[in-house]
Amino acid sequence: MTPLQSIVASGTKLWLDSVDPDEIARNRALGATGATSNPIIISDLLNTGRFDADIKTLAAAGHDDEAIAWAMTDKLVSAAQKVFEPVHAETKGDDGWVSFELDPLLEDPERKLAAADKAAQYVELGKKWAAGHTNRMIKVPATDGGLLALEDLVAAGVCVNVTLIFSERQYNAARDACWRGIQKLSDRSRVKTVYSIFVSRLDVYTEKAVPGLSAAAQGQVGVVNAKRIWKLNRDFWAGKGLPLKQEMIFASTGTKKKDDPAWKYVEAFAGSDIETNPPATNTAVQDSGRTFTAHVSELPPADVLAEIDAQVDMHKLETVLMAEGVAKFADPHKALIKLIAGKRK
Repeated sequence: MTPLQSIVASGTKLWLDSVDPDEIARNRALGATGATSNPIIISDLLNTGRFDADIKTLAAAGHDDEAIAWAMTDKLVSAAQKVFEPVHAETKGDDGWVSFELDPLLEDPERKLAAADKAAQYVELGKKWAAGHTNRMIKVPATDGGLLALEDLVAAGVCVNVTLIFSERQYNAARDACWRGIQKLSDRSRVKTVYSIFVSRLDVYTEKAVPGLSAAAQGQVGVVNAKRIWKLNRDFWAGKGLPLKQEMIFASTGTKKKDDPAWKYVEAFAGSDIETNPPATNTAVQDSGRTFTAHVSELPPADVLAEIDAQVDMHKLETVLMAEGVAKFADPHKALIKLIAGKRK
């Protein structure tokens, strides 16, 4: 059994944080059963020059730069969906999904859109990009506008991946909105909602903002926070009678500190729900030669938890990381459009 196979055997669904066709094929062979996308991933792919012929064809057909960005996103996500369609069929919709991120420019601070206006556009775009797709999940951020959109999206039968979650507050708001939407459905057999909790960014934050944490606690905040929310999610959906699992995605699982082993977060969350790992993380895990077992239900000792609870202001953490996250959300899409404009010239 390979290291990645051992993660899957522990109970984890392994999704790739990329829609690179080559990486999708390679990681599918290694055990991946789904994928996610975002503007950074699309931009990096288009920047390679491998898809210049597609861009040239779309430009010649009269599409503007933004339309080309979305056409290429649709093309790459659709190609990934085809690879995972057999998984989706085998699991009756519980796995085999590929996430399609909605327009990040709705969150651009320069646009100054009201939350209700963002929500209306998220609902409209979510319905548009989900239409006709059996295993496409619509990715919506846990911002004020994104959270407002969830109930209507789910009630319309759209399966959602709620992203940019850093705190229990965001998770609770997202989950409750999705549950309200689910209760409006006459047929609940195909509804799937997942909640992407970001991990490594929390540990980057605490290293700078809470330098007084002990060695035992520093670097554990992301793990503790995600595991606590995982338990909240598991307990909430138990007994709701839904045929498909409403799951956590452990996202941002690539390590940011050079001293951390590449599999730090991958190993910590092995055993349940979903991990979305970057290709480089999966490569490092596969090369490690390790056998991974379930650890998702394990927490650090009580004194470490008490220290984290006493010293880490989660409200402040969420505020700072959401401000950074929104910038990282909108700026890459602007860069993608600029990249296409450059290629057009």
